[in-house]
Amino acid sequence: MLNCAPQPYDFGVYQPRKPGTSGYYRCVETHFEDLETVWDDRYARKYGFWRPYVIDVIFRYLNCGDLHFGFARVKCEDCGHEYLLPFSCKRRHFCPSCHQKRVVEFGEWLCTEVLKYVPHRQWVFSIPKRLRIYFMMDRKLLAKLSQCAWKVLNLYLTQAVAYNDAKAGVAVAVQSFGDFQNFNPHLHALATDGCFYGNGSFKACPTPQAKGLEEPFRHEVFKMLKAEGKINDVVIENMMNWRHSGFNVYCGNAIWPHNEEGLVNLARYIIRASFSQERMTYIPANDSSDGVSKVIYQSKDGTSTKTFDALDWLAQLVTHIPNKGEQMVRYYGFYSNKSRGLRKKAGTDDAVPALIESEVSSKEFRKNWARLIQKIYNVNPLLCPKCSGPMRIIAFIEDEHLVKKILKHLGLWDGKRKPTPIANGPPSEVIIIYDESSSSSADDYMIDADYPIETYL
Repeated sequence: MLNCAPQPYDFGVYQPRKPGTSGYYRCVETHFEDLETVWDDRYARKYGFWRPYVIDVIFRYLNCGDLHFGFARVKCEDCGHEYLLPFSCKRRHFCPSCHQKRVVEFGEWLCTEVLKYVPHRQWVFSIPKRLRIYFMMDRKLLAKLSQCAWKVLNLYLTQAVAYNDAKAGVAVAVQSFGDFQNFNPHLHALATDGCFYGNGSFKACPTPQAKGLEEPFRHEVFKMLKAEGKINDVVIENMMNWRHSGFNVYCGNAIWPHNEEGLVNLARYIIRASFSQERMTYIPANDSSDGVSKVIYQSKDGTSTKTFDALDWLAQLVTHIPNKGEQMVRYYGFYSNKSRGLRKKAGTDDAVPALIESEVSSKEFRKNWARLIQKIYNVNPLLCPKCSGPMRIIAFIEDEHLVKKILKHLGLWDGKRKPTPIANGPPSEVIIIYDESSSSSADDYMIDADYPIETYL
């Protein structure tokens, strides 16, 4: 039985990751080829056709942190000590380490470059189980679902502030997963608790009532799905007669601008990973009583567990991998890319004090990889383990022949590159199955300002 919790680190100096030792890595490595082989017969009916991009994500994850696929040479300026830093895969919602780095980056960037020094609230919009299948089969609908929530929220907030030019600021993050990785598309919106108006003034809204947004949100979703040809009037009429609509809207407490930590935590939470290694235990086939590999996954509150066939768990997990270039966070109103760009061009973006004063540009921030790694692991990768002097990157090694030559010289050439993946095309026909029961409560997704973020490393 392999527990997937991260191995303990020596927090005194930076230690490169060893992803191959985790139970999650072994689960993926053992079963991903079988997953692609049996997908059409075993999973296409439930999850849709096999997306060729998925195999690319899996291969990149398996190569993440592997010196055989390129590395940077890091050298101490004082004593000359060197080590090799392997490249990362940068895959979202599949590589725990790379996604966690993205979470840290996003939290800092959102609070320094987007959010203003005004109160904010978290809103959560969820939909019934019967409708979720459409979003799994057609991921483009997730962007339109985000727009539905924005229309309702914008109308609600602007009506609460009696100015013609009132404009709310909202960042909407799409999450596609439930507590046990079931496909459950819902939205986390980080919205201003009021509206901007005039020449940079801001007026707060009265305490909102989330229940009042459920009806207009349901209307917008039905209208959107009908326009997309996914449902018809018969389906809408049937669902309108449900005793419980299955649509839920939750609103959290106001987060005041002085609560910087709470706002950063919330910003990270809304793009958290779809799973946690700490809650997963992998049981290989030779350790299982029935000879079948298992995954035991614990609920977020720790009160229950669920046992999966390892292949079934992996099949469910890959449904949460975004398509290449797919945007999972969108910005609207005062926080839209266009509004921010126009204000910066006019030199008026500082009219409202920023929540946190930004001292570096977003481009400089992204390049500051060493500081981000230090924040995640509580270590400094540019601190020499020999003399504690400063280290710097002296070269990036990507050429295959040079990589092999260096690793052989160091006695580290102990593996070969994995074969190039072969993409399968979509099946000719997909049968859609859905559950007509209503969704779980939006309370499942609520978070307070001081919510302790889980560790996904």
